[in-house]
Amino acid sequence: MTSFATHRLRVHDAALPVHRRMSALRTCLTEFAPYGLRATFHHLRGSAGIPRDPARDPDSLVRAVEELQAAREVWVPGILAWQEARRIQKRAGVRLPKPPEPRPWVSCPNLEFHPLGPLAEVMPRILRAREYAGAGCAVCGADRSVLSWSDGHRVYALCAHCGVERGPSAPETVDDPHLRIACAARWRAVWRGDAEWERPYPPRA
Repeated sequence: MTSFATHRLRVHDAALPVHRRMSALRTCLTEFAPYGLRATFHHLRGSAGIPRDPARDPDSLVRAVEELQAAREVWVPGILAWQEARRIQKRAGVRLPKPPEPRPWVSCPNLEFHPLGPLAEVMPRILRAREYAGAGCAVCGADRSVLSWSDGHRVYALCAHCGVERGPSAPETVDDPHLRIACAARWRAVWRGDAEWERPYPPRA
């Protein structure tokens, strides 16, 4: 938690070079990324409007880290309460935590297909997802519709409405070098800021 707070302050520090502020934002994402690092980074580049050259709009980095912070503020009280309850359970000899540790993320394997809306609004649904027992998607509440998507290594079953992984814990393995190259190229484009920020339509496997 300290690392996130420290690097959040660096994102805000206008005295630092912009590339260091961008690096601090990426470090924050390694600490807290509700959709996984890549999909969360894609989301923030679009929602905060981070340009290819962040020096053109340094405030976009602040907007991005503050959206991330707002989502984190939803999670932190719950994890602190859980940690305290877990300490009591351990003293009582309870070996398995009840309830499980609140997980602050869901898997969105396709970095361009993830829930829409501010992260802080989606975060409560992410925290409930681990204990969700319904038939539809725990995050967006949609029906059972799923689609297959592959990164060239595995085939994932994703919610057709929001992109959250809904398949089995061990996805089907594949070996498709063309897909691997395409996915790697797309991630580089997102990382550099070359990608366009429109509503993603996930490619089918």
